Formats: sequence, C-alpha cells, structure tokens
Amino acid sequence: MRNLALLGLRTKYEMDRLPAASVGQISGGFSYFRSSSQEKSLTGGKCLCRTFFIVQGQQYTHGFQRNAFVNSEVLRAQEEWDVVDTIHPDPEIGVSSQQPGQLISFSEALQHFQTLDLSSFKKRIQPTIRRTGLAALRHCLFGPPKLHQGLREERDLVLTIAQCGLDSQDPMHGRVLQTIYKKLTGSKFDCALHGDHWEDLGFQGANPATDLRGAGFLALLHLLYLVMDSKTLLMAQEIFRLSHHHIQQFPFCLMSVNITRIAIQALREECLSRECNRRQKVIPVVNSFYAAAFLHLARVWRTQQKTISDSGFVLKDLEVLAKKSPKRLLKTLEVYLARVSKGQASLLETQKCSGSEGSHSKDLTFTGVCDLQSHSFESTGLI
Repeated sequence: MRNLALLGLRTKYEMDRLPAASVGQISGGFSYFRSSSQEKSLTGGKCLCRTFFIVQGQQYTHGFQRNAFVNSEVLRAQEEWDVVDTIHPDPEIGVSSQQPGQLISFSEALQHFQTLDLSSFKKRIQPTIRRTGLAALRHCLFGPPKLHQGLREERDLVLTIAQCGLDSQDPMHGRVLQTIYKKLTGSKFDCALHGDHWEDLGFQGANPATDLRGAGFLALLHLLYLVMDSKTLLMAQEIFRLSHHHIQQFPFCLMSVNITRIAIQALREECLSRECNRRQKVIPVVNSFYAAAFLHLARVWRTQQKTISDSGFVLKDLEVLAKKSPKRLLKTLEVYLARVSKGQASLLETQKCSGSEGSHSKDLTFTGVCDLQSHSFESTGLI
C-alpha cells in the first residue's frame, strides 16, 4: 500500500474517513474536494457510496485519477487499490467502536479500574519487599518510613492495575491505545489495535499487549498520563522525537514500560513512601516519579550521546538513582516543567531528529531492566 501515499493518505480506510462534500488539504500539499453519491444495490438492498476526489484539478475515484494523464507511480498505486476491498472496521482487529476522535483522560481510565472487581488480580500482588535478618533490621533502622495506613489501599490499586493485561475487547482499553497513538503522532484517525503502526511508537511488534510484561496496564496508564497532562505533553513529544533520531533512536514505548517497572519496584521498596505520606496521595506521586525518571533518562540519552546498545546500562543506572534519590528526581521534574511553562526549556534544543533516517529499533538489540536482572551485563535480549 506504499504508493497510496502519493495522495497523502496511507490507507483506503483513511480516505473513506474524509468528510463528504468537503474541501481540505492532505499531506504533500495536495488540496482535495470530495463529493459522494449513494447508489441502491440490486442485491441485498445495501447502499453503496461512490466517492470522487478532485486533487490538484484532476478527478480521482477512491483516490485514483480518471480521464487524465497519469505516471507509472500512480498506475501502480491504482493497481494496488483495485485489489483492495472497501474496508470496514473489523472488531477482531480492534478498531475502536467508540465515537471517532474521542480521547480518554487519565482520570477517566483510572475511574474505570476503580469501579471494576479486581479481587482476582489483587491476590497476585506483593505490596512490599519481604526482608529477613540483617536486611530487615537495617531497613527498619535506616530505611524510608512506612506508608501511612490510609494510603495502602491506593498503593494496592496501583500494583493491582500492573497485574492487569491489555484486553482488546474492552472499549476503554482501546480508547487508551487510540489516545496514546493520536497524541504522539498527531493523527486524527482511529487506527487498528493490531498492526505495524505500533512499531513506529516503539513497541516490539504489531500487538502492544505482548510488550507489557512486568508492568501490565499500568504501563499504558503512565503513557496516557504523560500525553494527556498538559504539563508533560511537550516533554513526551520531545522524547518521542528523540527516540526517532537517526543515530540515537530507541523504542519509545518499550523504554516507557521499563520505566514503569522501575516505578513499581520503587513503590514496593517503599522508596516513595515519604513523598506519598507528605502529599497524602499515592497515584499522583507514582505518576510524577515515572515522568521524572523518563525525563532523566532522556537527558542522559541526549547529552551523553547514548545509543540502543547502551539501553541496559542506562536503565540500570536510572533504577539505582531512582531508588536512592527519588526526591532529587521529582525536584528536577518540577523545575523542568516550570521552565517549560515559561518557554525556557527544551530537551532537543540542539538535536535534529528524523523519523525517516536509518533503521528502526526492531533491527537492533534493546536490553531492558528484566534482562539485566536475569542475565549478565554481557547478554542482551529484546523484551
């Protein structure tokens, strides 16, 4: 379907989604006019919609020029188009049945989990790290304070969500994925919940569900928080652009999942208890900690010219810092966001990033936190 980009539209489904009787512009600077007519089918009584496009003065039917000179590229595109049936949303591949363009906020997604019966998932969690002997004594004497009793239910909810997987049949889950995709890419169209386009966001394959190991749906909620919070959206978009740098590229979403894992461990090891007790909240603290860790990683990645081969070491250093100095990370995020609000901060001030140069991360080796914990530093594996 590559040649369909000649008309600025990646798929027939996207073309069909353009408003009827509309005038606008598609990528590549082409202007279009769309008109539609409905015809009664002789069999089955179904209404068929025939759509014509006028692109730069030439007429197209479903995206192809009629009665005009066309070059070989357009002819090849027409041959591709002719073998494609009219595309209808297929629930099996997960195109959202919700109203197109309807984004979901972090609070709405969280409320969805708060209303569910998660008792079967809650049984799996281990809220804190079990220590024995000298380790327990040392933690009691010199470790962080325990989380206040009134906050433990909120902590358990966070850990329970991390046990929940992605269910493509759940409309809310689909809306979360759609929102993340649209906010990062700027697309106005819904997309299939399975497909190669998720690799562009930094998932390992066509199904994001396979990449949530160790973080569950909490990893997607963290991404949702990052892109739907007005204070962190710019940061998310800048890190996303950095992830597509032709030399320093890395799988954005896989990196995010690993940072969520670090946040889960920090919560279980009570590294965040002091800040949670101070704010009398858990979820906002975990969200901020996740964003602060991602910010720190992006800065290290950019300033120290890290590449995908450094991923395991960078994540391991981040895990150590995050558990040792969570307050320092949170303060760094606070200062950064304050500067962003004044237009004074940018991760990529001196970086020129390109999403079209070089091979993507799927052709390279990415080492995550779990890989380093289960193997030696010399071994690598794609999570």
